[in-house]
Amino acid sequence: MKVNKKYKGIILIIISAFCFALMNMFVRLSGDLPTPEKGFFRNLVSFFFALAIMIKDRREFHFEKKNLPLLIGRSLAGTIGILGNFYAVDHLALGDASILNKMSPFFVILFSLVFLHERLRPPQALIVLGAFVGAMFIVKPTFQNAQLIPSVCGFIGGMGAGAAYSMVRALGKRGEAGSFIVLFFSGFSCLAMVPFMFFSFRQPELYQLLMLLLAGLSAAGGQFAITAAYTHSPSREISIYDYTQIIFASGLGFIVFGDIPDLYSIIGYFIIIIMAILMFLYNNKITQ
Repeated sequence: MKVNKKYKGIILIIISAFCFALMNMFVRLSGDLPTPEKGFFRNLVSFFFALAIMIKDRREFHFEKKNLPLLIGRSLAGTIGILGNFYAVDHLALGDASILNKMSPFFVILFSLVFLHERLRPPQALIVLGAFVGAMFIVKPTFQNAQLIPSVCGFIGGMGAGAAYSMVRALGKRGEAGSFIVLFFSGFSCLAMVPFMFFSFRQPELYQLLMLLLAGLSAAGGQFAITAAYTHSPSREISIYDYTQIIFASGLGFIVFGDIPDLYSIIGYFIIIIMAILMFLYNNKITQ
């Protein structure tokens, strides 16, 4: 039975990875709309999904006052993560943007020092350092690199996501429901986008609205799939399969947009995925 649950977890996390790769593809297909506008519509769909779940489960719309700073911090970090990721998706090869966003698990380890007071072991520190080296191959931090700004935005997006996930873990340990955390974040993020949309709003065409709707639906599907995955199996057993998103994103990027990553990016992919495998093996070892 335990094996069956593990396989279910693996299948669900791969489905989640595919959904998030689709989300990035639809965001890019939505064209030259401002990034805050894309973020607004993406989170609007998530807000109504989370609202529907809370109503279905008959959950009360309240939270502990002591958790408010963490809820706001999670929402702010998550908003930065989405904006950074979406800007990178619009300006980089889909695979590059996705792998930079997948720096988030390494940032979770760093931010867990702050929010969860978890210990960072020397092997983990070395693996995180190795992942940063891989990211630098993708970012290529030189002033001659025309894609430096979107690469840095993608990197910051991964950092924001990592901070958000660590605060989600802290909120979960304090008893906050996952659906309420998603609802609070989605509502906060939508409101945060409104001032930026006011100054840069562009009337989307019907096609663009459809792409944004599909992006939101894909994001919601990915969120629910990854949540279900971790209810079937612990993260140490299945988290590595989340990196299949890089395969899906690179394939979709090549088929739909003709994206071909350069040699440095491929080296960066290789290093980050190797570091993820090493972290996966190490975490399994220390929990046995």
